Amino acid sequence: MSGEKQLVTGSNGFLGTAFVDRLLSRGEKGVRCLVRPGSDRSKLDAVLRKHPGADVEIIQGSLSSVEEAAKLLQGVGVVHHLAAAVGAPPADMFLGTVVATKNLLEAMLAMKPVPKLVLISSFGVYGVAEMPRGAVIDESTPLENHPEKRDIYSHSKLRQEQLVWDYYKKQKFPLVILRPGVIYGPHGGAMSSRVGIKFPGMFLYLGFKNVLPLSYVDNCAEAICVAAKNARFDGDVYNVHDDELLTCAEFLARYRKEVEPLRVVPLPYPALKLVSKAVESYHKYSKGQLPALFTPYKSATTWGGNRFSNAKLHSLGWKPIVTTEEALRRTFEALRSRMAKAS
Repeated sequence: MSGEKQLVTGSNGFLGTAFVDRLLSRGEKGVRCLVRPGSDRSKLDAVLRKHPGADVEIIQGSLSSVEEAAKLLQGVGVVHHLAAAVGAPPADMFLGTVVATKNLLEAMLAMKPVPKLVLISSFGVYGVAEMPRGAVIDESTPLENHPEKRDIYSHSKLRQEQLVWDYYKKQKFPLVILRPGVIYGPHGGAMSSRVGIKFPGMFLYLGFKNVLPLSYVDNCAEAICVAAKNARFDGDVYNVHDDELLTCAEFLARYRKEVEPLRVVPLPYPALKLVSKAVESYHKYSKGQLPALFTPYKSATTWGGNRFSNAKLHSLGWKPIVTTEEALRRTFEALRSRMAKAS
């Protein structure tokens, strides 16, 4: 990356720590890691211990204002924007994802030259609810037209990306966007909702033979490195997922064998559509007393069944650095260990 100082937002998050590790493994210099005050940086510290003497800087701060963002950007030539709010109330999700990005953009665009921006978006921005089963999702797939019908995370990531596009159309700054699928790994969650939903004492199985767009966290981190080095930065977009994709059925079978023997209750998609209609109707009738966990739109988006393409990412020269078999082994081993410690 030509010796430019690089700012990494979200550097102590799940993907962020893997990305910093990958940058330092590649011998990158001038890495500046943004850490919010009071946040847990233990995993990031563990990464830094692996790279003694690395040219890396930890800086406490936030993107809560343009002024704060400007301080973080001093001397920066590339911004890897990984930070996003997860698992928070809706207002906090939009504040931490959309408003923070607006502050970052305002501060960036006041600089000369304007730094390059590598934005980490999400598969959640695609509008797939009305696409036929088996349709291929690639970078030409239209964005979501009804974000209010989606989960809060997807809604906030779509608004974030739309905000970036609005600024890009007005001022053509250097931009590349990566849209990862289901990022997983030893420090991540146990199960994607694309497979199903875990309730106390049971697992509601919903994915069946749907393809699971898995992106092992180290492979995703490598994709960011490759894009930052080889992308055109003219608003180009890349889907990020591994090559050896499993179906939900295959992933669940491996999980039950190698992690825990879940009690599975299957709900095939035709039955799910009927349940979703009933839940949505009662949600409206009860004026919200029953949460709209399932709606026909959400169900079509998550469990309708699509295929995926990462061919454009390969055209940049990206290759997965960890096989799916090894990635699953590492992930399931970590999950078993985590469950043993919790019991």
